[in-house]
Amino acid sequence: MSVIILPEVLQYLDDLVFILFQKQYFSYLDTSIEYIDDLIEDIKNNLPAKRKRPAPEYFIRFVANLEQAANMQYAVFKKNKRTSWYVFFTTYEDEQTGDDIFLIRYISNNHMIAQHL
Repeated sequence: MSVIILPEVLQYLDDLVFILFQKQYFSYLDTSIEYIDDLIEDIKNNLPAKRKRPAPEYFIRFVANLEQAANMQYAVFKKNKRTSWYVFFTTYEDEQTGDDIFLIRYISNNHMIAQHL
């Protein structure tokens, strides 16, 4: 099993570190970095075990073709009382090893996308 995060998703998370600090969600930049690092680690370590749900149609725009769109799913990572992160992904099977590959295509939180779920 492996979890792969698309470069544009990683860029979003990198940018988010500074946004969270600038908007004073965290008092220190190091704390903001730690929060995002913990989120990434949680996703990499626990995504396969999470309950998976079909992605609503709104999120299909994050895949390249209809076959991938039909397989788009999401899982929820609750980080505190107010914030849950939604990780949207497609799953593939490695043809050589038979292992599952989770390709993360989009990440957002309940404050941003709740109306679409």
